[in-house]
Amino acid sequence: MTFLLVLIVGGIIGWLASILMRTDAQQGIFLNIVVGIVGSLIAGFLVTPLLGGAPITSGSFDILSLLTSFLGAVILLALVNLFRRGSVR
Repeated sequence: MTFLLVLIVGGIIGWLASILMRTDAQQGIFLNIVVGIVGSLIAGFLVTPLLGGAPITSGSFDILSLLTSFLGAVILLALVNLFRRGSVR
């Protein structure tokens, strides 16, 4: 059941991050899920030690873990845009 919740919440987080970074037209639902899950993994390694809490991939679904996973997804999309376009946006 946790895996299904990670997929659903990861998809929503990836979708919201792609809207913020203006890459929503280029991505489909599958890529939004991937961005959300990989973004939450990035948040688990980079953002969580600084802010505390746990990423959604560990099964924690509180507001701090959702915000850090969203921040990780935004960081991931910023890095992809930086290598693809040469700018963050």
